[in-house]
Amino acid sequence: MLTIASRCWLCQQPLQLAQTGFCSLCLKNLPALPICCPRCGLPSASSLMSCGRCLNQPPPWQTMVFASDYNGPIGRLVQRMKFSSLPELATPLSRLLLLRWLTRFRQGCVNRPDVLLSVPLHIQRYRQRGYNQSELLALPLARWLQCDYSANALRRHRSTPPQLGLGEKQRKRNLRHAFSVDENLSGLHIALLDDVITTGSTLREITKVLLNQPIASIQVFSICRTL
Repeated sequence: MLTIASRCWLCQQPLQLAQTGFCSLCLKNLPALPICCPRCGLPSASSLMSCGRCLNQPPPWQTMVFASDYNGPIGRLVQRMKFSSLPELATPLSRLLLLRWLTRFRQGCVNRPDVLLSVPLHIQRYRQRGYNQSELLALPLARWLQCDYSANALRRHRSTPPQLGLGEKQRKRNLRHAFSVDENLSGLHIALLDDVITTGSTLREITKVLLNQPIASIQVFSICRTL
C-alpha cells in the first residue's frame, strides 16, 4: 500500500520519486508569482531593481527569496506542517525554495551563503510543538546549498504571543529584545530562514541584532510571502 510520502501532497496521485513530494503536473500548475521586488518581495515593476518602498526605507537585508504566495496551496501546506504535526512536509517545501533560489542564483541576483540560520522558537513553544518548523526547513536546504547550518547562533529569550492577527506596530513591540546572537558571524554571508513572511517584523528584529557584527551580507529565505 502506498503511504502518504509516496503521493503528491497536493493531488494525492502516486509519485515516481517519493522524496520530491509533488508531482510534475501540480508543480507546473502552481499559481504564478507576480513580478516582485528582489529586496522586500512585494509586487513591483521590476524583479531586478529595488522598488520605491525599498529605496525610501531599505530593509536591513540585501535580498529576499521565497517560493510562493501565502494565500495559495503551498501556504496551506505550511499551515499543516506547523499546526497539524506534519514535519515530513519540510523537505518537499524546502525543495520548492531551493528551485526558486537556483533561478535567482543563475540570474546573478543572489550569492551562495556561508551559513544558514533559522528563526528560533522559544523553548516553551518548542516543547508544545515538538519541533521548530524553520529548523526542519533549513536542514535539507543547507545541505543542498553546501553551506553550514548553525542551530545555536540565534536564541529567543522571550515567549512572545503569536504574531498572527497583530498589526505592524504591535508586531514590532512584541519582538523587541526577544533575540540575541550567540556566535561570531563576522565577515560571513548569512541566509536567514523563516517559514512565512508577513510584514517582515521578525526578520527585521533578528537582522538588526545580527548587524551588531560586521556581517558581509544578509539574504532572507521563506517558503511563503504574504503579497
